[in-house]
Amino acid sequence: MGEINSGDDTSPQVDEELVQDQENIVSENEIDVILETIEEEVDPLEQALARAEKAEKEIAYKEAEIQNVRKRMMAEKATAIKYGSMGLSRRMIGVLDDFDRAINNLENDSSIADGFTLVRKKFWAELESEGLVSVGNVSDLFDPSKMEAIATIPASDEYPTNTVVEVLEKGYMFKERVLQAAKVVVSS
Repeated sequence: MGEINSGDDTSPQVDEELVQDQENIVSENEIDVILETIEEEVDPLEQALARAEKAEKEIAYKEAEIQNVRKRMMAEKATAIKYGSMGLSRRMIGVLDDFDRAINNLENDSSIADGFTLVRKKFWAELESEGLVSVGNVSDLFDPSKMEAIATIPASDEYPTNTVVEVLEKGYMFKERVLQAAKVVVSS
């Protein structure tokens, strides 16, 4: 039989385009299936390498954390050793002040005052050997981190500006730490 041609040239082309579109759809579906299969099929070697890399990173992190803890503990231990006798020194400051008051009140009996002075010097030498230092002496420059200015007086030739003129209460430091700020009168 013959083909019926209605004079429409587009008819055979439309059928061919539909066939090509259907073939493209099938091939796109096949590509999606292949990609999903590839994604699902992860190489066990790659998985093992990824886990090993992750484990190595965790181990390195834990090792660094352990080193930081060790360093911190060593620093804390060194500080504890360095300032271990600070509490005792703080308590002994009161005893030292009591010695000074006793010596000042015993001026009538010089032999007892001499005995107290000798004991005080020995006591001070022991505290000093542990790191106790007195701060705030007359003619020192005023240091607000170690001293407390109770009063000020005008500066003079003998006491220039910012100089300790009088010590009302002695101050003490244990190594680099202030135990008791000195109470002083300062020239301004």
